[in-house]
Amino acid sequence: MNAMPDSASAQLADAARDARAAARVLARLPGPARDAALRAAAAALRRRQDAILEANAADLDTAQGLTDAFRDRLTLNPARVEAMARGLEEIAAQPDPVGRVISEWTRPNGLVIRRVAQPMGVIGMIYESRPNVGADAAGICLKAGSAVILRGGSESLRSARAIHAAIAEGLRAAGLPEAAVQIAPSADRAFVGAMLRASGLIDLIIPRGGKGLVTRVMEEARVPVLAHAEGLCHTYVHEAADQAMARAILANAKMRRTGICGATETLLIDAAVAPSLLPLLIGDLRALGCDFRADARARAILPDLKPATEADFATEWLDAVLSVKVVDGVEDAIAHITRYGSEHTEAIVTQDESAARQFLDGIGSAVGMWNASTQFCDGGEFGFGAEIGIATGRLHARGPVGAEQLCTWRYQVLGSGQTRP
Repeated sequence: MNAMPDSASAQLADAARDARAAARVLARLPGPARDAALRAAAAALRRRQDAILEANAADLDTAQGLTDAFRDRLTLNPARVEAMARGLEEIAAQPDPVGRVISEWTRPNGLVIRRVAQPMGVIGMIYESRPNVGADAAGICLKAGSAVILRGGSESLRSARAIHAAIAEGLRAAGLPEAAVQIAPSADRAFVGAMLRASGLIDLIIPRGGKGLVTRVMEEARVPVLAHAEGLCHTYVHEAADQAMARAILANAKMRRTGICGATETLLIDAAVAPSLLPLLIGDLRALGCDFRADARARAILPDLKPATEADFATEWLDAVLSVKVVDGVEDAIAHITRYGSEHTEAIVTQDESAARQFLDGIGSAVGMWNASTQFCDGGEFGFGAEIGIATGRLHARGPVGAEQLCTWRYQVLGSGQTRP
């Protein structure tokens, strides 16, 4: 039975108060102390691997009606547990983002003004299916000197609890407050509502999941939100693309993992090379199990392709399906992305530097790639150790969000007795 909303609010308030107290401790700790907790948590993940995989197997057994892509996101295996542990160690190895001087200048009156990075405070993380997100979020928040309250999806609750137990062990081993990383007490949806209403208790909400979750959070939250609603990513094969490179990049961008937000969902290809190159690209992907939705110009080249509707080009498939459109040059590609994209990640494949610059400067997306797979839009691949999410809004952080991006700032003004006239 679900808890009553007032019960969930009371539980959240207690958790947030404990998190606030922990955040004050974290903010004043030296970086090596936080790093020690991350390394201890990584070791605990490895020690607890069997328990984590057992919990994950139970989640998979009770989950019903999952698509292959959703099941992939939910599934843990030894390699993924090791990746979580290694991610925490990589986060620990990053420079300390807290207290760094972002910029400094001296005014004519001698005042020295510094902009200094500081922790956010208390972060609420709401995520679906991928249980490893809890470890990444905990690690990044700790590195950034903030406490976090984690609320995973009901389908991954056992896995999330097992991972949290390892994080808590690491905190205890390093002498840090366990309340720095907390997990929702149940899968009760009312707890999510309480988090979204927790103005003054939670400083930032980060949702990570499907469009339904993110849309709800953005519509209902009374707390600032850092998020992206969709990963509708495009790969544009320009007329000056190296064909072998284009084939390799597109196959990876679409099919490496179809269920992640950095997967390419639409192929744009220049009309000048479509007759010769499109059959090769489609053949490569078809051999990997991909299906297609194509515009009329693409179907004129390959009539067996299924026709695309207007809605298809606005669809984040998260599956082995690719929308295909033939375009007339860089500006036509940019126009399509502007109309249908979600400002996540776009790639151009070309040997023409001026065309690449035109494309990268013309898109409004958080990440632009040149001759690389869209699936490189990832905090680990960016050198952040891990990411807490991808942000596509226009305020604060954009793209993969690591510990540095999860800090805000304050000003320190150093004087020598100045008074204002």
